[in-house]
Amino acid sequence: MTESLPPGGAVLDAGELEARWADAWRPEQIAERLNGVSAPWCVAAGWALDLFRGEQTRDHGDLELAVPAAAFVEIRDRFPEYAFDAVGSGKVWADAGAEELAGTHQTWLRDPVSGQFLLDVFREPHDGGTWICRRDQSLRLPYDAIIERTADGIPYLIPELVLLFKAKATRPKDQADFEGILPLLSPARRDALSAWLTRVHPGHDWSAELAVS
Repeated sequence: MTESLPPGGAVLDAGELEARWADAWRPEQIAERLNGVSAPWCVAAGWALDLFRGEQTRDHGDLELAVPAAAFVEIRDRFPEYAFDAVGSGKVWADAGAEELAGTHQTWLRDPVSGQFLLDVFREPHDGGTWICRRDQSLRLPYDAIIERTADGIPYLIPELVLLFKAKATRPKDQADFEGILPLLSPARRDALSAWLTRVHPGHDWSAELAVS
């Protein structure tokens, strides 16, 4: 899916971003804040892999959630004392309104007093209760097939989808995440990831590793 970015937006340098994410929340904190929300939200990215593992294996620069786009208002209403900024292509639109939200899919929760970013929310495409992959709209799965929970009930995105998203522009931490998670994946999970990589990122290096693991 493509976006038509809104005008304006501020560019934040890497050093400022790192400093302003220093107080990012942890999964258990957001789970408490979102207790009772009906929308199928889940922890995504690196934290999701650690929730799957059952332990924290590395530092995380932020906490990312995935929510159905139409349900974002339900999430936003849980944080009346905070601001939501829209994010896209390296720019940030403070106190995002309808135009900024429509032109982006990523949203950062900001403490308006300290200026710190606490939570990164991805507003995902969907069709009712069916999740739609932003990178390949033909890849569609019911939410109950892509969200699992820890023993204490924190929902997280299944690791095979987390790795699919990490595959697009693999950084050292993404490669390390793949290598750390691969031995923990069942044959069914490996087969699913292999099929999705072939579909979305044909020729990816991880496909060869999945084939021989």
